[in-house]
Amino acid sequence: MALHKNLKSIKGDASFRKFFRKKKNNNSSIIVYAKKEKKKNLLIYDAINKILIRNNILAPSLINENFSKNFIEIEDFGDQTIYKLFKQTKINRFLIFKKIICTLKQIQLIKDKKIKNFKHKKYIIPNYSNKILLDEAKLFSDWYANKKLSKKKFFNFKKEFNKVIKNLVKQIKLKNDVFVHRDFHISNLMISKNKIGVIDTQDALIGNKAYDLASLIDDVRFKTSKKFKDKVFTLFISKNKKLDIKKFKNDFIIISVLRNLKIIGIFTRLAFRDNKKQYLRLIPYAWSLIRLRTNNNKIFKDLNNLLFKSFNKR
Repeated sequence: MALHKNLKSIKGDASFRKFFRKKKNNNSSIIVYAKKEKKKNLLIYDAINKILIRNNILAPSLINENFSKNFIEIEDFGDQTIYKLFKQTKINRFLIFKKIICTLKQIQLIKDKKIKNFKHKKYIIPNYSNKILLDEAKLFSDWYANKKLSKKKFFNFKKEFNKVIKNLVKQIKLKNDVFVHRDFHISNLMISKNKIGVIDTQDALIGNKAYDLASLIDDVRFKTSKKFKDKVFTLFISKNKKLDIKKFKNDFIIISVLRNLKIIGIFTRLAFRDNKKQYLRLIPYAWSLIRLRTNNNKIFKDLNNLLFKSFNKR
């Protein structure tokens, strides 16, 4: 995409999309550009944001679209993600997390699953099936294990890993019945208009109530203490009086582990396929988060034994 003089490139995260800030007459907006083979993603992004906005969640509204040229123009929430806010100031983090938990509760009350995108085509939010969960976890074996192990060891590991992961997924208790952002962490949350704004929404699915909380609390990009994690978890429970706490905690722990295995796989792929080596430095903390949730928990016995045997990780 050729840069117009009014456009300034914005550094993205792990996305395949490109972002540009457009400035005109003291106003600004964001141009989101996708390669031709990925441009359907723009339709999904618009559809999900419309559902959020319709339910009084702050998400970027569509200003303009040029689908034939693979871009859309959306509202600009600025540069201040909550991650940056925490890094740059000494603001009370728990107070901000209180606001985030209130926003998450609002998101989880959304009942809409259908909407029309800007091409007037109906979009239905898919279900977060067990197959998707398994496929995501398999990114760990396909990328990380594949890089770390010999051919023979990898073949044996993959077979055993798939079996262990299938067993863990079977132990998830709650139904898929809430809106799941799927990447709900402080790098995708912003302070705008004195509210919590939500970005990077295009991967949303209808899934488990524990998923977005696990993304938020066990965030690989932002280290927090076990005490702080427990405090945020307890806060969420206090806002959800009808929750089966035992089942919810079970699912939270399993989902956190599956998610961080997936993240290790994705970060390895970004480093070696896309030459984004900066993601490798986040992998040790992902391992720490896996240890935090699996240690002294009998449902992870087989996984812990396999990871220790293969990578000396426990």
